[in-house]
Formats: sequence, C-alpha cells, structure tokens
Amino acid sequence: MSHRVNDDSSSTWETTPPTGDGPAEPTSRFSTSGSRASSSSSYEDRSPRSSAYEDDPAPRFSKKKTKKKQPFWKELLVIFSVALLLTVVIQTFVARVFVIPSASMETTLHGCTGCVNDKVLVEKITYLFNDPRPGDVIVFRGPPNWTGGKEPPNFVVGTLQDLGSMVNLSEPSGTDFIKRVIAVGGQTVECCDDEGRVLVDGKPLDEPYLNFGGGPRQQDSFEKVTVPAGKLWVMGDNRNNSSDSRKHGDPTPADGAIPIDNVVGKARVIVIPVGRWGSISDYNPQTGGK
Repeated sequence: MSHRVNDDSSSTWETTPPTGDGPAEPTSRFSTSGSRASSSSSYEDRSPRSSAYEDDPAPRFSKKKTKKKQPFWKELLVIFSVALLLTVVIQTFVARVFVIPSASMETTLHGCTGCVNDKVLVEKITYLFNDPRPGDVIVFRGPPNWTGGKEPPNFVVGTLQDLGSMVNLSEPSGTDFIKRVIAVGGQTVECCDDEGRVLVDGKPLDEPYLNFGGGPRQQDSFEKVTVPAGKLWVMGDNRNNSSDSRKHGDPTPADGAIPIDNVVGKARVIVIPVGRWGSISDYNPQTGGK
C-alpha cells in the first residue's frame, strides 16, 4: 500500500509495503515535482519583470544639445538694432536730447563753436495737452524765413545727426532752434521803455535771466507787433547776441513769430556736461515768475 504526504513544497515520499513482519521502509525515491513547481512558479513570478526588461529598449545616454553661440558681431548687431529702435520710439513720442549750438541762450544754456556745448532733454508730452506759455524755453523747427529756405532732414537722418552731435561726431541740425517764449497769439510786444525793458500788452517784463555780457542793460528797439493767433514771439536770453523773432520779420515784423505747430517740446533739464546738471527755469516774465 502506498501513502502520499504533502508538505508546503508538495514533495512526495513513497513507502513500500513491508515484506514479512518488518516495518515499512521508505524508498530512496524523492519527488521534486513540488520543487520544480515552486521553482517554475518563482521564475514565472519574475517573468513579467524579465519581459519588461526585454521589451524596453536599452537605455540611451544622449548628449544634451547645446545651442550654438552666435558670433559676437551678430549679437552686437541685434543690440544696436534694439537700441536704435528704442531711441527712435522715445525721441518721437516722449523726449529728445538736443545740442545747444550757439550762445543765444547764455547764461541759461551754454553753447559756442569748438566748446563743450550743453545737451538738454526736451520733453514732448506737455504740449500735447497745453500750449506753450510765456517763460517756457522751447525747441522748434524753424520756418522758411528762419532757415533761409533750408529743409529739415528726414527723421532717420535727423536722428542719426542728433546722436552724432551728442558725442561731437557731427554738427547739430541747422533747422532746429531753442528760445524763450515772450508773448503768445493776440498779445502785443515792443521794445523798449525808458529802462530798456520789453513791453507786452504795454507792461514791462521782469526778466532776471537776461545776459548782457557785463555791459549796460540795453537792447535793440523794435516797434509794437501784434502776435498772430496760433503763433509765439520768441527771444534769446543773451538778448544782444540772439537771432530771434526780432530778426526774422519778413515780409512784416509779425512774421518773426513762429507757429505753435512747429514746437517740438519744452526744454526741461541740462543732462550734459555733468557739472551743469540741473533743471531749466521757465520763469514767466509777464507775471514775475508767478
């Protein structure tokens, strides 16, 4: 008779019936089917992982792609182009730097041939909403009777010319002027009273900014002029060394006034040289600065 004993590993031992009266002896045969099953199960348990490794491609160690650096001259060209674009936008709509080309506004603004001229920041936003007032120092495009018929340069040429003049590489445009507003449209202006003062609407002006070069406070006289509507009567602070509305009255004295539409902006600050940094006075001579 045969007995089968099962353990956790499903191993099988067989016993042989006794021969005679002696006890039954186990045979030397040992079934390893359970071990094989267990081993097989173990391999089967690992087979999904093995399959996964077999299915996955071998890991690839790819080099990180680095962006090729642009040549220096290309980077420089991009920087220059962006800077030029920003300069054009700012100078067109916000503010612009102008070089003082002459001594007509001394000592408020310094300018002369062969010297370090003042560079001033001219702000453009104010006059989008308000007209210039007496005392304002303005930059304007000279009308034909101021420029001798010379046409202003186009915008690109003018911008490059202005940038060049800031570093003394070119002369500033000869069609832009900077003067102080003395009278506006509808007012009368004349010179002079017994004390050599300019009169506006018959009242003498208070002009503490005037420069007479250390000489007597005398200035060239001119007859009463009514400033046309939409125009401004402008004069230099260096009164006897300024070619202004008094000098450009052709064909009539009133033609010396400049159109408000020609005004570029209001001079606000001296930016160069550093030693002359500061705001530019807009003292109103008609009201005593009030």
